[in-house]
Amino acid sequence: MISALMPTFKRVDLAFEHGQGACLYTADGRRFLDFGAGIAVSSLGHGHEGLVKAIADQAARVMHVSNLYRIPQAEKLADRLVAHSFADSVFFCNSGAEANEGMVKMIRKTQSGRGHPERTRIICCTGAFHGRTLAMIAATGNPAYLEGFGAPVEGFDHVPFNNMNALRAAITPQTAGIMLEPIQGETGIKQADPQFMSGLRQVCDEFGLVLALDEVQTGMGRTGKLFAHEWYGVTPDVISVAKGIAGGFPMGAILANEEVAASMGAGSHGTTFGGNPLACAAGNAVLDVILADGFLPEVEHTGAILGETLDALVRKHPTVFELARGRGLMWGLKCRLPVAQVQAQVMAEGLLTVTAGENVLRLLPPLIVSPEECREACAILSRAAQALETAEHQKNRTESRTESHA
Repeated sequence: MISALMPTFKRVDLAFEHGQGACLYTADGRRFLDFGAGIAVSSLGHGHEGLVKAIADQAARVMHVSNLYRIPQAEKLADRLVAHSFADSVFFCNSGAEANEGMVKMIRKTQSGRGHPERTRIICCTGAFHGRTLAMIAATGNPAYLEGFGAPVEGFDHVPFNNMNALRAAITPQTAGIMLEPIQGETGIKQADPQFMSGLRQVCDEFGLVLALDEVQTGMGRTGKLFAHEWYGVTPDVISVAKGIAGGFPMGAILANEEVAASMGAGSHGTTFGGNPLACAAGNAVLDVILADGFLPEVEHTGAILGETLDALVRKHPTVFELARGRGLMWGLKCRLPVAQVQAQVMAEGLLTVTAGENVLRLLPPLIVSPEECREACAILSRAAQALETAEHQKNRTESRTESHA
């Protein structure tokens, strides 16, 4: 019989009773260092006092009223995001996929407002991940995600990541904009080249395109800046945000400049739950921490320590790990052994991680993680690698003996 929960996930047989900081605990008391953070969502870790209090206090007053009325918590959060970004206006929603869907609508609507309704196509990059809706699996372009769902939604053209020549060649009179991630997370923590990012702004200005960045995973401090595009000195027209924006409470947002935002008049887009008082109370509590003096530089500092320690780990265990790449607290370990095998051994040693494409093990700890916890995580990775090396050695010896007796 099918389970009551639809079988769309391959769930690990672990259930957590509570968490504190960068750790999660099972009902029988087992402790796990959480370097998955709910897939880069639990930005303040688990049981954060300020976030818990903000959610509880707001829930006791009013959780939801709908966008038929003013929502002061949303107005406050939008003001703060505008004050600390390129954006002039913000739309709140519920998830990263929903933010990306809205962002595509904004790109098209902006071009229509410019007198170019024929401009509806979006250039995306291979290796991307933009979400699981019908339009966003088409934007992602991965055949594995498209299989079984009929003809892909029209309007998306794909070029290789970091290839400006291919991107320029893909521009047509129907092209409306470019949408990509500054760091591709799902396909193994691949960073955009600086020249490619600066070239994006130039090509958008040259051809009158809208530059849209998917910062669902890279935004809200994950790389040591509030948004990853800040590292490149590039100003987008619109970005999507989600995951860590509310520390684990479901929330997404679209941040846009005035032209893009003004294209979306009353009735052009909407949401029932997005930006409600409870979600925005959580979002403001997260910003209280992230925008505090010294917090983002500390994320950058801790991330540098993690990166250095991971590089040393790769040198120590070259038969298990090939390389480490990433920025801030967003890292990937490219494995030589099957990544599922590595992840299982790492979890057995007490560390939670996330897999990614190209045989990569992703490390996405909460932003409040300490350097000591990063070193502990790397020590666990080293123990797991040692166990895998020993198992491989024993397997090779057994196979060698079998062949010698044949």
